[in-house]
Amino acid sequence: MRILAIRLQATGDVVITLPYLASLKRRRPEAELDFLTREETAPIPRSLALFTRVFAIGGGRSFKRQCVSAALLLPRLLARGYDAVLDLQNGEISRAVVTALRPERRCLFDRESPLPAGERTRLAIEESGLGPVGIDTDIPLRNGSEGSALLRSAGFPAGDRLVVLNPAGAFPSRNWPLPSYVRFARAFQEMDSHPVKFLVLGLPGLREKADYLRGELGERLIDLVGRTTPDEAFALVREADLVLSEDSGLMHMAWVSGVPTLALFGSSRGDWSRPLGERSLCLDSSDLECRFCMEAECRFGDVRCLTRRDPDEVAHLAFHLMNGRRG
Repeated sequence: MRILAIRLQATGDVVITLPYLASLKRRRPEAELDFLTREETAPIPRSLALFTRVFAIGGGRSFKRQCVSAALLLPRLLARGYDAVLDLQNGEISRAVVTALRPERRCLFDRESPLPAGERTRLAIEESGLGPVGIDTDIPLRNGSEGSALLRSAGFPAGDRLVVLNPAGAFPSRNWPLPSYVRFARAFQEMDSHPVKFLVLGLPGLREKADYLRGELGERLIDLVGRTTPDEAFALVREADLVLSEDSGLMHMAWVSGVPTLALFGSSRGDWSRPLGERSLCLDSSDLECRFCMEAECRFGDVRCLTRRDPDEVAHLAFHLMNGRRG
């Protein structure tokens, strides 16, 4: 059997599909599982042993160029003769691809449901009739030692605890104050009997935040901002003991890998985007009158959904989450 899964954007959305596709592959080990995405989001799928082939649509952010690229790619997809196509995007291009391939089994991602994206992915896959799937965090890398090698080259001492700090929310309304990250780090260090190193990584746009954290935490912080590719970041996150993150692609990289993940959600929709699984915890705005506002700037000017989070309390929750208790 040959199966094609389609998810075209963005990195976090692509990553969310992985534990469910890993579950499907474990259920049907004889199947060849391929993946179709955009060139910008292809590095992580290409780094995984999960997929037989990864196809990528070019064209950047131009819809017209994407359509041309998809049309040029179509003969290669037709030659694969797919028995099932899982449309986990449900966009114009993905629907056109499914129509052209005419698979015996297919499914369509629900874009409107208030359910979390991961749960909607699970339901879509099961809609195809390929059987029940769940969250399988055992997602094999083609180079399983890449993350540990990167940490060694960055000077990470073997045996230390590794905690990722990820102040990468896309808008001010999704940002926990940087001094709170510092207080969290100091409180967490006091709670843990192991030596702890903190890691910050991601796009160059985080440089100013990383510099601030390095100035406050000194040698306890490993700074790899702007120095990793998406697949390298995915490999690094899998080595962490804990990830503290705002709503971002790296947060999804963590929970889908089974890494204890504490997510701090400001204006983001916690019902849509929260991390799932027993090793994750999401502190969101669902208890506030202004919940899930999705506004880039806080209407009250104080980002109260995040500034109310006491770093000592967050450290306590994170420590117990890391040790298997969600208290």
